[in-house]
Order: sequence, then structure tokens, then C-alpha cells
Amino acid sequence: MRILFWSGTFWPQIGGVEVLTAAFLPTLRARGYDYVVVTPKSFADLPDESYFKGIPVYRFPFQSSPSCGNLDHFITIRQKIALLKRSFVPDLVHINSVGVDSFFHLSTANAHRAPLLVTLRGKWTTQTESIVKHILRDADWVVACSSDLLGLARQLVPEIASCSSVIWNGVKAPDLFPKPLPTDPPRLLCVGRLVADKRFNLALSAFASLHSRFPGMHLIIAGDGPERAELERQAFQLGIRGSVDFLGWVAPELVPALINDATIIMMPSKHEAFPLVALQASLMARPVVATKAGGLSEIIIHGETGLLVERDDFAALASAVALLLEHPHKAAQMGDAARKRALQTFTFERHVNAYETLYAEVVERWLATNALSGLAV
Repeated sequence: MRILFWSGTFWPQIGGVEVLTAAFLPTLRARGYDYVVVTPKSFADLPDESYFKGIPVYRFPFQSSPSCGNLDHFITIRQKIALLKRSFVPDLVHINSVGVDSFFHLSTANAHRAPLLVTLRGKWTTQTESIVKHILRDADWVVACSSDLLGLARQLVPEIASCSSVIWNGVKAPDLFPKPLPTDPPRLLCVGRLVADKRFNLALSAFASLHSRFPGMHLIIAGDGPERAELERQAFQLGIRGSVDFLGWVAPELVPALINDATIIMMPSKHEAFPLVALQASLMARPVVATKAGGLSEIIIHGETGLLVERDDFAALASAVALLLEHPHKAAQMGDAARKRALQTFTFERHVNAYETLYAEVVERWLATNALSGLAV
């Protein structure tokens, strides 16, 4: 099967979606699927055409058109994408997260007719809501990575209710075996892009309120982004800078080892679709203290595999962390339960198999429908 994989972000950008995609595509390619990737050209120094683990990648400067008003540039991009579709002749177009760039798929849909599978990876913005509606209505099937996100999509476009489903993200279990939870001193960990929606400022406030109760306790913040300077200033102002380590960017393959040295993972996010960090923490038998944000409530079973608190409540976050630190046996039990659930429910194999099955079903259904109407290509 030939699949045109249209992704709003792609390697070498680093984030949950990119890490998952970087494992997903080569796995299905090894099973005989033929992919090409279309993605925005996120950095000027990236080539327009390259390969990722044997898969052709085509990068287009979507961001510079059509908003810049350069009509010729806009037309050129459309022509190149139409040519790619005609030459590759995909059996399926798979849009992996919807963005403004998805407009270029819609505007070239007639270049080569094929069924459309759309995966929603996160909540859309007000600016992209219109294009999301168009894409969802045009899709032959819609997948969301969490039930929460699927509910939002069905509210936005109710007619997708009968042609949509959930496929949870999955991660490969690392070779590492989980260490015992360190408690003397405890180590709290936040992992992710340093952006406002991650709410790491709440983690700092919660840590500051607990610092005197748990001498020697450390907070590790792994990641980089525009909020780093402000977070470091906050740590100074709270008088805890000496107990907070800002590691900066950490390579994805090193994250499991980092989690394995932590006692508790803190995820005080405002929005989350279905974060890989929570799955990685579970696989390393670490309890997660998180907000009731999106897919986090589907990963974490409150009181069994971790603790959930209300959003923007640093006092509740601190209380939940304190409860686990004061009852380390309970924290270890939650971590073990989280690992068991992750190994049963959130495996990478299950994730890939679900998409492979859906690929076949969507194409078969599309061919049958178009054959009946005399439109099959």
C-alpha cells in the first residue's frame, strides 16, 4: 500500500508527535508499506527533499504562503504537491495532525483521488478551526489519540460520529529495568517543552511550598523553550534555585534513564492530548502527579497509577506530591500498577497494529463505495 503521510511537524523537530512518528513510519515500512512524507519546511537550512530511514521527505514553505500575498509562490507549491500526488499515486492520504498546511491538501485533492485518514494529535486553535472543520468533513475516517480529543472533534463536526475512533499512543518499553524509587532525598521531575501550556511554573510553586518539609529534595526540569528564562527567574525569586536543575534539551533516547532516576513525575499541564512522557513514566514504574487535562485522565487512574488534581492549582499539586513522599510504599505500588497497565494497554505494537488494520478498512470501504457509484480510479 502506498501512503502519502502529511505531517504538520516532522523530524528533526523534537516533541511527542515527532518521536512517535519517527518510530511509527519505519515500523510500517518494514511491513511493506510505501510512504512519502509531506511536511512544512520548519528550518531554512533543511533540504526541500531528503530521506528519513529510507522514506522520501518533501518539505514545503507553507508558512510563507498564501498569507504573504505572493500568489506565484502559492501556485508553485500547489503545482508541486499536485505533481507529487500524480507521480506517487497513493492508495491513501494520512494527515497526521491538522494545521494551516492542510489547506494545500484540500486544494490539490483532485490531482489524485484517494481516501483520506485524519489523525488528530492535539487541540486546534481558533485560527485553525475553519480548516479543521473542512478536513474533518472531507475525511473518510478520523482518529483521535484520546477520547477527550475525539469528543471535542465530534462537537465541532457532529457528522463524523459514525466514521471516527480512538487509537491511543503507544511507546516501546526501554531495555532499562525500573530502579527503586529514590526517597533520600526525593527527586521530582518535569519533562517537556518549556512553554506556557506545560505550566511548569506551577511545579516550581508546588516545589517551593514543600522544600522545607523534605530536606535535600531536588526538582529537575528537562527541556527547552521560550519560558526557560522566566522559569529560572521564578526559581530565584522563590529561593529554590539551588535545588532546581534546568537540564535543557534531552535526547529522546535518554529520557527513560532520566525518569528512572526520579521519584515522582509532575505534569501540571493546561492542555495535553495523550503525552508520551506519562507513558514513559509508567513504563519506568514512576507515579505521575498530573492535572486533569485531556488524555492525562485516560493514562492515569487516580489513586491507582498516580494522582490527578485540578488545573492551575499548585496547592493541590503540592498536596498530592507530599502524600506520595510521606507514603513511599504507596508511591511504589502506584508505579508498579502504572507499569503493568502500560505494558498491557499502551504498547507500541498495539498502536501500530491498530493503524495497520484501519488502513486496510478505510481503503477497502472507499473502493467499495466508489465502485458502486462508478467513480473508482
